[in-house]
Formats: sequence, C-alpha cells, structure tokens
Amino acid sequence: MNTHDHSACSCSDGSCQGSPSGHGLLRGREFMCVLSGVLLLVGFVIHAVDGGFVAALASDGVPRRATGVLYLAAIVAGWWFVAPSALRSLRQLRADINLLMTIAVIGAVAIGEYFEAATVSFLYALSLLMESWSVGRARRAIGALLDLKPLSARVVDSGNVVETPVEQVVPKARVQVRPGEKIPLDGIVVSGTTSVNQSPITGEATPATKTIGDEVYAGTINNEGAFEFTVTKSSRDSALARIIQMVEQAQSRRAPVEQWIQTFARYYTPAMLSAAILVAVVPPLAAGADWSHWLYSALVMLVISCPCALLVSTSVSIMAALTSAARAGVLIKGGVYLEIPSKLKAVALDKTGTLTRGHPEVQHVDPLNNHTPEELLARAASLERLSEHPLARAVVRRAEVMNVATFPVTGFRVVQGRGAEALLNGRRFWIGSHRYTHERADEPEVFHRKAVQYEAAGQSVIAVGNDNHICGLISVADQARPEAAIAIAALKQDGVAHVVMLTGDNEGTARAVAEAVGADAYHAELLPADKVAEVERLVQEYGVVAMVGDGVNDAPALAAATVGIAMGAAGTDAAIETADIALMSDDLSRLPWLVKHSRRTLRMIKTNVVFALGVKTVFMILAFFDLATLWMAIFADMGVTLLVVFNSLRLLRTRLP
Repeated sequence: MNTHDHSACSCSDGSCQGSPSGHGLLRGREFMCVLSGVLLLVGFVIHAVDGGFVAALASDGVPRRATGVLYLAAIVAGWWFVAPSALRSLRQLRADINLLMTIAVIGAVAIGEYFEAATVSFLYALSLLMESWSVGRARRAIGALLDLKPLSARVVDSGNVVETPVEQVVPKARVQVRPGEKIPLDGIVVSGTTSVNQSPITGEATPATKTIGDEVYAGTINNEGAFEFTVTKSSRDSALARIIQMVEQAQSRRAPVEQWIQTFARYYTPAMLSAAILVAVVPPLAAGADWSHWLYSALVMLVISCPCALLVSTSVSIMAALTSAARAGVLIKGGVYLEIPSKLKAVALDKTGTLTRGHPEVQHVDPLNNHTPEELLARAASLERLSEHPLARAVVRRAEVMNVATFPVTGFRVVQGRGAEALLNGRRFWIGSHRYTHERADEPEVFHRKAVQYEAAGQSVIAVGNDNHICGLISVADQARPEAAIAIAALKQDGVAHVVMLTGDNEGTARAVAEAVGADAYHAELLPADKVAEVERLVQEYGVVAMVGDGVNDAPALAAATVGIAMGAAGTDAAIETADIALMSDDLSRLPWLVKHSRRTLRMIKTNVVFALGVKTVFMILAFFDLATLWMAIFADMGVTLLVVFNSLRLLRTRLP
C-alpha cells in the first residue's frame, strides 16, 4: 500500500515497505541521517569555539572554511535520499514537499545561512526516517497476517505421516494436527475432538469446540486435542488466503477523505510555493526592502507549509483502522467502505442466518395423555431418524442432547407433504404437521390451544400420535441470535434511524422474529427481487443504507445497498466476493462496533487535519512578522507530523464489544 502518492512525502519511495529493498533503503536512511547529525554537531562545535555559542546559533558568518565544509557535508548527507525525489518532481513540474524543502535549503545556502540549511537538512531527514518507522509499524501489523499462515502440513498417507509444504497439499487429503499447532488448511474434522482458537480469522476470543463434521480454518490454533481433518480447499483458496488478499486489495482503495486530502495537497502545495515567491520578491521590488530578509521569510513559509502531516496521518489512520478491524474479524474492502458505516441512517437485515442461527431447534416438548417428555422425544426421534428435513434433524439433535434412546422402526412410510408413519416395537405411530393431525385423530382442546399459540409465535408444530390418541406436540423454530436484540438496540442508540428485517419466510414467523429482536419493521414472503426493491426504496428514503445478509442468496440486495455486509463469511466463499464488508464470525455485536470504529477513525482524521493546519497557520503568521526561523519551522513541521502519525497509530488498538 502506498501511504500516499508521489506528490506527498518520500515514504512513497518504498522506505516504508516490508520488502528487502525497502528494508535496505530504511537502513540507508538511518545511516545518512546519523551522519548528517554528526557532521552538523561537529561543525556547530567548531563554529561555537571560534566565534562563540550565540554567533554559531545565529549562524553569524562562517569563521573557518572547515566549518562551512562540515555544514555542506551535513546538507549533502541529509539530502542524499531527498534529492532524487526533488529532481523527479521538478522534471514532472509537480511541486511536492521534497522540491519545496530543496528550494528552502538552496536558498538558505545562497544567503549564507549555512547552519540553518544544515539544520533543516538534518531535521527533515530525521522526520522522514521517523515517518518510515511509524508507517512501518502499521504495515507490520497488516503483515502479521502472513505470519499466521503455516508453511507445512502433516499429511496422513497410507498410515504414514508426511510433512508436506501447504502449497502441495490437495483437497481431500487427510491432515493430522497436534495440540498447540496451527491448522495449516481449511477442512472438515474426520477424527478427534478439540477446541480451536479462531480469533485470527473470526476475531472471537472464546475457543470453539470442534468435533467430527465441523469446519476448521487455516491459521487458527489447535488447543488441547489431536485430530485429523480432510482438506476442502487448497492453500491459495483458504479463508486466511482470502483475508490476506482482501486486505492487500483494500490498501489500494482510498477513502473519500483520503482522496480529498490528496486533491487538497495537489492545489495547496503550488499555492504555497507561489505565495512564498510573492513574499520573496514583492516587498523588495515594491518598497525597496531588504532582499535577504524577505527571501529568508519566504523560505520559512516554504518549510512550514509542507502538507506532509496531512497526507501521512490520513493514510496511516486508514491503514491502522483497516488492520484493527481485521483483527476484530471485520474485513473491510478498503478505506472507501470504512467511512460509510459512520453515516448509516438505515440497516436492512436478512432473517435466516443473520438475525437467526440459520437452523431450527426444538423450543417446546409438550406430552399429552400421561406420556413423559422423554417418551415423546424418543418416539419422535425414532420416526424422524430416516428423514433429512431440517425440522426432523432438529428433533433428532434434541434427543441426542438429552441422551434419549430411540427405537428401531419398521414399515417406515412417508406421507408426502404431511408427515410419516412406522411401526415402533410392533405398534403403529405417526408424526406430522398440525394439519396432519386432523386426518389422524380428534384434536383435544389443550393440543389445539398450544398449537395455535406456538404457530402465532412463528414456530412450526410437530404432532406425534398412534391409533388411539395424540401423544403430544413438539414446537420447532429457527431461534433469534441472543445478541441480535442488543446489537439492534445499540445501532439505534448510535443514531441509525430505521432497522428493518427482510425475509422470504411466512408472515407469522417474520413478525415473531422482528418483535423478538426489536426491528422497526419487517417484510415477509419476499423473493430476491423484492429484497432488492425494498433496499432501493430505503436508499431513496434514508440515503446511506447497509444490507446485512449471508452473502450468497442475498447478493443482489447487498449490491443494491450503499454498503453490503456479509455475515459468517469464514464459512462462505461467496460472501467475501459479494460484500463490501465481511463479518468473519456470526456475531451481530460487530455491527455497532463497526459504526463506532468508523466514526472514531473519521474523528481521528479530522482532529489531525485541524491540529496540523492550526500549527501551520500560527507559524506562517510568525514567519511573516519575522518571529520564526528556518530551523524552528522544520522542527515544528516535524513535530506536527510525528504527533499526528502517533495519534493515528492509536487506531491499531482493537476495542472489541
């Protein structure tokens, strides 16, 4: 990522990069900066010994040739890495900070201010060096993602374990992971049970339990148990590889505020150069003033007008904010999408898999006619074991959780669209929907009352009975996420005016979930095209709208919103491709965190800009009244740049909800 373009400060030359060449350039900068400082100090000491401390500080003449040579050598050393950029800027007729500083140094030498010219050279070289260190810190935070990627995998082949580079491991290979190791690739657990630290991918601090059939991701850390998994994706297609690729792409997408600062600098720098020329020539020509005095004032203006603090702090702020978001499991595809959450006025959320868990669970088990809950579950699970229907799977899961034993069944028969029946221990039992009970048995009042109550709450009713009576009913529903209501309340508290739920589900279920999570409105029985139309209506009414969905079937609606946010992207390939922002974990609390993070970033940038422009304004006034010197100007400019950069780096601190 270029922290700024070539019209900015010379960190764009690669010194901030983590590449070997960038590392060598940084070492070269360090050496020449130290050399410039040493030569300046020696020259000043000789000057002070010969002419006195005050005379040396005031740059009052050059008593000995050796002193002048040392000052000139300090200038050359300090300007060693700046001069090429200044020459390039001159050839392109683009007045950047390097050209401005070069003009200031040459001008100072021309009027005999050797000490100040050497001081400006050293301080500017020092400021660029410290800028490189600061920006490098933010880059290393992003580069740390690369360190998550294991280099090899322990592949199980015909009973033998072979250490293999991850790039050579193909899908369907079986890989062994020992306690404490990083998981090398994405896959499905086929043997063993453990817990995994998934924070590098999802941002979740709590370890996730993994057993047979569960997904694991490259770069996550196995805690206590050994296990084996089957590889599902090659190393270049893993969730971690996609994260790294997305972060790299994000670095090239500038935020609107970044673009504004760049445009501002493009006009601001030539304007300041023109103003300095006017200050240097108008008073002497118009009023016969001293040329040396006004040329010096113009040089001070050139130095203090440097836009480096504005450019660097904005770029570092965006980079640090993107990095800390990635640490929190929120992947933002560039600064352009980082700003949008701060301005959100409406949020549309898909229901299934976003506001709810995405799979139904048993809510109530109500036995009738002297049956116990265990008996009712045992019969229901026995009948549902052969079915792949989501409601049937929910019943079987509840029986497994409660350690309820099932019975062998014979004569199993599906009644299409209504239910099923079979023999349990030689006796016929049936299971089906509320409607199916009307065909099989008389409906007792207590059954009818409970069934209507559950259906009104958006739950599906499963009845179990035999030839004599109804044994009871089980209600099943896709539960709202426990954090959904809290997240929506937090969004409203943060100024989001309207939160709406969009779903293809029926009216009763939609109403129940919307009420449970605190949505302002809901729209049920929507087709994908209907969701798009509703999102477009919201954009027209509220302006800035986010759509939150699973990133696959909600892709058209995600694209229609101002910003599309994908839920649970760690398990969904298409999510990272379709959304502008991806939440790697199924945690809705990241939504209000994202809004706060976006606002904090913009607040940081605005604070930096106001502070930098304020200091520059003060020093320009001082320069006009002959109260500022060249070395004071460069010292102030360097101080402002470093202060705003260090302030921006505070964004690297990830503040999770």
